[in-house]
Amino acid sequence: MATVGEVMSTGLLTVDASTPLVDAAKLMHERAVGAALVLAEDRVGGILTERDVLRAVALGQVEGTDVAMWMTHHPETIEPSDSTGHAASIMIHGGFRHLPVVDGEKAVGIVSIRDLMRVVLDDETPRGA
Repeated sequence: MATVGEVMSTGLLTVDASTPLVDAAKLMHERAVGAALVLAEDRVGGILTERDVLRAVALGQVEGTDVAMWMTHHPETIEPSDSTGHAASIMIHGGFRHLPVVDGEKAVGIVSIRDLMRVVLDDETPRGA
C-alpha cells in the first residue's frame, strides 16, 4: 500500500488566519484547490475548505469576515510515512476530504480524497489497458 508521502500535494496554499475570507476564496479559486492551510510558524493551526466558504456564503456572512472565523481550528493531521489506507480511514470517520500532512510539527503537504482515489483507481486499472 502506498504512503501518504507518495501521493500528497506539496504545493501548499497557505493563508493567515487574519486573511479576509473573500481573499482566501479567490486564492483557492486561482490555484484550483479545495483547501488552504492556516499556518503559525510552519505549524498547522487550521484549515479552510470549500465547505467552510460555502457555509459562509449560505449564511450571508462572507463580507467583512476573516479566515479565523470559518476555518477548522487544530485539524487532525497525518504523517508522510502513514499509509493511504490510514488517511482514508481518518477522512471517512471524520467526514472531511482534506488532511494536512506534517513531519513532526512542520506542515509538508496535504492529502485529499482525490489523491487517495487515484491510488485506488490505479490499482484497479487493468495492466496494458
